[in-house]
Amino acid sequence: MPVESRGAASGSVRGRRVTRVLIQAVAACSLAVPVVAQTAPARPVPARVLVVPFEDGKEAPQFHWLCEAAAVLLTDALRSGAPVAISRSDRVHAFEQLNLPVSGSLSRATMIKVGQLVGASEVIVGSIRVDGTALAVTARSIRLETGRLQPEVAERGALTDLFGIFDRLAARLSQGSTKPGTAAARIPLGAFENYIKGLLAENPASQSTFLEAALNEQPTFDRARLAMWDVRTEQGDHAAALETVKRIAAESPVSFTARFFAGISLIELKRYDEALGVLKALLDANPSDAAANAAILNNLGVLVLRRGGTPQTGSPAYYLTKAADADPDSDCMFNLGYAYASDKNYQGALYWLREALRRDPADVDAHYVLAVALQAVGNSVEAARERDLARQLSSRYAELERIAADRKMLVPPGLERMRMDPEGSRARRADQTIVDSAQREQRELAAFHLDQGRRFFEREQDREAMAELRRAVYLSPYEAKAHLLIGRIHLRGGRPADAIDAFKISIWSEDQAPAHAFLAEAYLKIGDAANARAEVQKALTLDPSSAEAKRVQAEIR
Repeated sequence: MPVESRGAASGSVRGRRVTRVLIQAVAACSLAVPVVAQTAPARPVPARVLVVPFEDGKEAPQFHWLCEAAAVLLTDALRSGAPVAISRSDRVHAFEQLNLPVSGSLSRATMIKVGQLVGASEVIVGSIRVDGTALAVTARSIRLETGRLQPEVAERGALTDLFGIFDRLAARLSQGSTKPGTAAARIPLGAFENYIKGLLAENPASQSTFLEAALNEQPTFDRARLAMWDVRTEQGDHAAALETVKRIAAESPVSFTARFFAGISLIELKRYDEALGVLKALLDANPSDAAANAAILNNLGVLVLRRGGTPQTGSPAYYLTKAADADPDSDCMFNLGYAYASDKNYQGALYWLREALRRDPADVDAHYVLAVALQAVGNSVEAARERDLARQLSSRYAELERIAADRKMLVPPGLERMRMDPEGSRARRADQTIVDSAQREQRELAAFHLDQGRRFFEREQDREAMAELRRAVYLSPYEAKAHLLIGRIHLRGGRPADAIDAFKISIWSEDQAPAHAFLAEAYLKIGDAANARAEVQKALTLDPSSAEAKRVQAEIR
């Protein structure tokens, strides 16, 4: 079951993922792979609504928590109707990626951008105003297709009727499609206030204080327990995190999520047999939700990676392959490639790491492990290229080198990625949208520099051409045509060894006849007739009419 309002805290694994997404959003403008992944058949996308925190008309600090509470309550109510509201965890995730405050005043343009990132069809904005013991709330929708504001809807009542006010507001906004009484479980207002303040607190100690106060007032407030699990997990106190979610009853609406979290805590505590039992039971009880099943299977793969495979557990690749089939995700694909590399199955590692990088081109760990796999199969040029990319992306590359050297291992241990959200890749929609947007912009810029470089090359202005082509490659490292022209400049300048490296990268990026023909010419320049003949044959196989290949073939003869 989805978690509507998780704590702002996130476990160390999730923290690394958010950091990597921020790297994507910034560094993708300079480092991205312009390779189009195979796309699945289009599925109808249901209408989705994003509710952002309301504004406080009086800007009274003591009622600031109501701004976030409004978004949480309205989201809760709208998730029972149509269109479906986007969960708070997805909203917070998108705000973190864009470096926006989780609760605060945003411009209409920013709200529209966030809505687009999470796949919303409309954004609901509003304001709250407290006058004595009375609460007045107004809300209106922004249709993203047109950017137009819809008519305002207002509700008023006693502050103690907070839940009822938002039930009525949701019914009016959704034209009666929500179910009555769904704005919140009827918990004491004080417990709910502390819960919201716990979500908004900026450090784990403050979060714990507020959430504990909420649970002291209402021990069965299960959503507060899930938020507390987040805090304890971020603090690294996995035993306390486990005890927190174990108190959630089996009949609770959030029982599935509680057991999923318990599985994570058990893995972190190295209680692998118990974790295996919990996760397999979840898998058996949840046959129809592909995204949730993929999250469970991914974590089973991580468990076996850490523990080691046995005849009873199977191999990590077994679970991770099923996870990738159920719900393709870059982290799962990395895990699968990493599992193969750790098992020295380098061909399998190459395939899945490249698939991961298609979806997440700024993944430092994936570039590093791919370099290891390429070196292991003898592709030293491509391996060097991947190491260079990893080095440019992050200083983490040096850390990976150090760990591998200390352990005397080709592949550093501990790189596997736990799935922290049972909703699976649904919570990652914003990640990919940010990366896609950045890639589109930089592909256009890379194409401009490539075109400029081609013009300079044709005029034999090699210095200017090389500068433009290097800009194109910086923006789009696997642009085959740019590497081809760089190789031809080296060849024309009497540097056949440099040309060979450039042509090999061009072929690896996109296998085309001209690159093989010019590579053959470069081999011929250094007196390697055997490799020259082999490359000519490859060029003619790809394009029997290749003029460049026939010219080099004549030179060889």
